[in-house]
Amino acid sequence: MPDKPALGVGLVGYAFMGAAHSHAWRTAPRVFDLPLRPAMVALCGRSAAAVEEAAARYGWTGAETDWRELIKRDDIQLVDICTPGDLHAEIAIAALEAGKHVLCEKPLANTLTEASAMAEVAARAAAHGVRAMTGFNYRRVPAIAFARKLVTDGRVGQIRHVRATYLQDWLVDPSFPLTWRLRRERAGSGALGDLGAHIVDLVHYLTGDRITGVSAAMATFTDERPLPDGPGAGPVTVDDAALFLARLGNGALASFEATRFATGRKNQLRIELNGDRGSLVFDLERPNELWFFSRDDDPATAGFRRILVTEPDHPYLSAWWPPGHVLGWDATFVHEVRDLVCAIADGTDPAPSFQDGLGVQCVLSSVEKSAAQDGSWVAVPERS
Repeated sequence: MPDKPALGVGLVGYAFMGAAHSHAWRTAPRVFDLPLRPAMVALCGRSAAAVEEAAARYGWTGAETDWRELIKRDDIQLVDICTPGDLHAEIAIAALEAGKHVLCEKPLANTLTEASAMAEVAARAAAHGVRAMTGFNYRRVPAIAFARKLVTDGRVGQIRHVRATYLQDWLVDPSFPLTWRLRRERAGSGALGDLGAHIVDLVHYLTGDRITGVSAAMATFTDERPLPDGPGAGPVTVDDAALFLARLGNGALASFEATRFATGRKNQLRIELNGDRGSLVFDLERPNELWFFSRDDDPATAGFRRILVTEPDHPYLSAWWPPGHVLGWDATFVHEVRDLVCAIADGTDPAPSFQDGLGVQCVLSSVEKSAAQDGSWVAVPERS
C-alpha cells in the first residue's frame, strides 16, 4: 500500500491490551484492503527499557515514555489508549484537542463525569473531522455482527427478554496479588466495569435499545490481597461480582451477571435474546457459532439451529479464510482497526462512539448506585 496516505499511530500502554492492539495494527492492513496505510510510529509507556523492548517485539518503529510527547508528534495522527482507566480521560481529551483521532479502550472512563467530558470533547472534535471510537471489540465478532443483522431484519421480532453473562475465575485464589485492576482509583470498578461494560454495550448494540432502569447487587469476596511488589497486603477496593436486573426502553426485561469468581470459567461471555418471532444465542467459548430459533419453522421440526458464521457473505469474512476455517478472539481487534480506519478515510463517525461509551457509563453508574441502596430500582440517566 505504498501509494495510500499514511495514518501514523501512537499507542499508549504495552501490557495485555497493548499487545492485542499492536497485533491488530500489524494485521489489519495485511488482511483488509484499507483506504489508509497504518504506520506503527511509536509505543508509549513509563519504563524506557520495557517500552523499547515491547516496541521492538510488537513492531513499533519507536518508543516514548511520556504520552504528552507522543501527542505532540507531527507523524502521529491517531492515538490508541490502552492504559488503566484513570488515564483515559486526560489522554483522550488532550489528543482530541490536539486534532488527533482517538481509539480508547473500554470502559470509556472511571466515572460518569469523566465520560461526559470525553463525549463532549469528542463531539466538538467531530465537527472538525477528528474521530473518536470506544474499543468495545466484541461488536466485531462476526457472529455478533450477524446477530445484529438478524435483529434489524426482523427475524427475532419484538425483543421481550435478554440474558447476558460474563464469567471469569482468575480471582478465585486469595493469594492472587493486588494488581491495578483491584484498586478503585486505577480501575474505577471491578467486574462491573471490566466485564459488565462489555455485556451492557452488547445489549445496547444488539437490541438497538437502551437500558432505562436497574436493580443491582455487588460483592467483594476477598477484601485483602498480597501486594504485588513487596511484603504485606492491601485492601481490594472494587467489586468481585455484580448482578443486576434491567428494563429496556421498549419494555423488555434483562438480567446481567459479571463475575471474576466463577470457578472453571476462563472467559465465558454468553448472551441470549428472546423475541416474539425467534431467539438468538451466542457464547464466546464457541465464537464462530450463532444459534437461532425461528417461530416461522414447522413446529414438528422446529428447534435451535447452529449457524457457522464463516461464509464469505458473513460480516468481515470475505477478507479471511475459506468457509469453515474459524477465527479467534484476536480477530475482533483487527476488525475494530479496519472499521476505524475506514471511518476516518470516509469522514464518518465510527461506532461505538464516545457517546455510546458514555451510555454504558450511565448504566454502570446506576448499577453502583442501586447496589449501594440495597438493590432499589434506579433510573438510568439519558446520555447528555
